Formats: sequence, structure tokens, C-alpha cells
Amino acid sequence: MVRAYRIKVPKSMKRKRSEEEIVSEAADYRHLDREDEGKPEDVIGDMPGIPVMPPADGSKKSNVIFILDKAPLEIGKVGNKHVLLNSDEHANFLKKQSKDPSEYRPDIVHQALLAILDSPLTKAGRLQALYVRSTRHALIEIKPHVRIPRTFRRFCGLMVQLLEKQKITAVGNREKLLTLIKNPVTDHLPVNSRKIGLSYSSSKLVQVRDYVAAASDNVNLVFVVGAMAHGIIDKGFIDDFISVSNYPLSAACCISRICNALEQKWKIL
Repeated sequence: MVRAYRIKVPKSMKRKRSEEEIVSEAADYRHLDREDEGKPEDVIGDMPGIPVMPPADGSKKSNVIFILDKAPLEIGKVGNKHVLLNSDEHANFLKKQSKDPSEYRPDIVHQALLAILDSPLTKAGRLQALYVRSTRHALIEIKPHVRIPRTFRRFCGLMVQLLEKQKITAVGNREKLLTLIKNPVTDHLPVNSRKIGLSYSSSKLVQVRDYVAAASDNVNLVFVVGAMAHGIIDKGFIDDFISVSNYPLSAACCISRICNALEQKWKIL
């Protein structure tokens, strides 16, 4: 029987591991998320969670929920790459596919998300949930403390990764920041919620500041805003359908008006 060959290491090269190193290594293995192990492509390096301060008194308060409806988030294979289709870069490709380039405006979604997540309302912890429903019937849940890329190009790359991998996780704690969830969106809304749709075509013109001021503090307001260039949101689950201006406004402008009104109602500076 042949003995196994063993390489002898000089004593000068041997080093005992300290107790601190052993404890640190064991801790690393205990905190390893086995579900996401081996999937580094699911992690966006610039997407760490941003802590959101809770209400100062720690009490349960009514919050707001935003739903961006009919968002034009569609992936197409242009050349050898999968990209988020948009009218600026892929007009010729869309025309060859007999599609209207003006309907592919994911920049509207990007601007609307920044308007919500950058508002003092969100930073004060009063944004309960944020959902995006695409024209392809994909439902996306976005955590209120997520940091969306500031540039449109990086936002497109993030959306492609999300739609392909079905989730985007934060670096470090592996928290799911953006996730594809099951329809319908009403299954994810609280029971005590009032769903309000916004559209320029609505015959009910309101002063949004007075409208939110009259709302009960025991009701969670759910605002459904269209994230497309043209068209009307789905009114199937809407409780109230209103217009906030005599003029057609962008999604980001409508959201800013709503956030400002709620900040005045809840005295958020």
C-alpha cells in the first residue's frame, strides 16, 4: 500500500490563526445567504438601502401609497444585447416591429420615481408602499428606502436586470429592494385604503390640497398615476377619479402636487 505524499511546510512559514480571525470567519459563514449564493449578478453595487426615519412620536399614522400604472417597461433584443426599449434610441427598431415609438417612454417612469423617492414625504417615512404596473402586466414592488439611479441610462440597465432576474438585492444584507410580485395589485393594498386615480380627462376637478385635507386620518390614500405618454389608467379598481389641474400635466408634476399637499397636511417641512 502506497502512503499518501505530503508536502512539508517549514515551521517558519506556519502561523497560528488568532482567536479573533476564527470567530470572524465563523460569523461570515453564519450570515451567508444560501438562497442568493453564486448569483452575484443579482446585486447592484450602487443600490444600498437608505435608512428612512420613522415618525417622531413612533405612533401608527396613515400613510400614502403610489401606483404608477401602464409603465412602458419592455425589453427587446437589439443586436446582441437585451435593452429597455425607448423612443430616443430604438425608434428604427420599433418601426420595423410595427410599433409606435411614442408609446415607449420609460423616462416618464424614471422621472416619476425620482419625484416620489426624493420628496420630504418619503424621507419622513410616510410612504408606505410603491408599485409599478407595466404595459406587459408586470407588477413591481419598490421599497420606499431604495436609491434609484439618477441617470436614465443606468436606470434602463437596472430595469433590464430586474425584469430578467425578477429581483434586485442590496449589497451586504441581501435585502430585496425591487421585486416582481404577483398580480393583482389590490391583493397588496391595506383594507382601509382609498384608491384615487388621476387623469386630465376626469370631469371631477379638485384642489388637491383641499382634497387630501378632507381625507380621514384613518384611511391610507392610494394614488394611481399614469406613467405613460398617452392614454388613461385602469379604472377597474379605482374608488375616485379626479383631475388636479385645468391643464394636462406630466406624471412627475402630478406627483409633486400630491406630495406637497400631503406634506402640508401632515406638517412635514
